[in-house]
Amino acid sequence: MKQRVITAVIALLLFIPIVLAGGVWIDWAVAIFATVGISEIFLMKKRILVSVDFVLAWLATMTLAVPNSFFSWLPKHMSNYNVYFIFIMLLLVWTVLSKNKVNFDDVGVYTVASLYIGAGFHYMAAIRNAPDGLALLGYVFVVVWTTDIAAYSFGRKIGKHKLWPVISPNKTWEGSIAGVICAVILAAIYAPLVQLHSTPLVIAAFFLSIVGQIGDLVESAYKRYYGVKDSGKILPGHGGILDRFDSMLFVLPTVALLGVL
Repeated sequence: MKQRVITAVIALLLFIPIVLAGGVWIDWAVAIFATVGISEIFLMKKRILVSVDFVLAWLATMTLAVPNSFFSWLPKHMSNYNVYFIFIMLLLVWTVLSKNKVNFDDVGVYTVASLYIGAGFHYMAAIRNAPDGLALLGYVFVVVWTTDIAAYSFGRKIGKHKLWPVISPNKTWEGSIAGVICAVILAAIYAPLVQLHSTPLVIAAFFLSIVGQIGDLVESAYKRYYGVKDSGKILPGHGGILDRFDSMLFVLPTVALLGVL
């Protein structure tokens, strides 16, 4: 517990100033998070990082994670998704050149992982750097963190009915529902304090809380598949970057899809 608290304090002392500063600072932070995230996928698969397939998967991830303005040099008919497609095609070509040491299934994992990690972290910076971005990103943190804390706390105290025991045996329906309710209540308190439109954000909080819990279960599913307790060890007592941002990687793109951004 002491190690968890120390890690959390240090992480927040580093992360909060970056979020407050925004701009290039959060762009760099997102690039670092995405780099660590795709590395954790490779390590869970027991693949080495010093390899052609990792470099290509990392480049694909970065293509989605960095700001869209980074690709302003491209011809008008092209976007970062065209560049992303090129790296995925190169990964497929590598299955031939490596004589299936990197196979089609591997490339499938790298493609999904690069989308999941790259797009997820991209929207952290995109939301922060949008108008009212600091308040809006704060709203996302409030919804996700409230859901996590409430679901854990109420689940331990009153949880009796397992939510999805095959994937995550400790989660309960009672905790899940409490997480959604608390997220909606905190969103209703937070939004007017930062002068955001309350009604749509309170409604969105209901759905985002559920989406965040799905993101948590997704990470539990692939960790269970790979037989690991944590996605990584970069945060002592907390696991890896994917462990800390599992819900965020689902919620942040959903914020954009809902038109909140």
